[in-house]
Amino acid sequence: MILRQVYTVENNQVVITLPDSFKGKHKLTVTIEDLVDTKLEKISLLSKASNDPLFISDVMEVTEDFKISDNE
Repeated sequence: MILRQVYTVENNQVVITLPDSFKGKHKLTVTIEDLVDTKLEKISLLSKASNDPLFISDVMEVTEDFKISDNE
């Protein structure tokens, strides 16, 4: 069984109450991912890309390349 849930960090600790289906289990794999910073970082990078001349040029080139196939 996989349990994926967002938890709140308090005093640099996370308390996880496991569901009843985990009773008797002695080992778990825990993955910690900083969701907030990751999303904010991606949004920031996308925002920067929208003003990047090389990125805009690449998007225009791909758009032009697919223009013919889009008409088919």
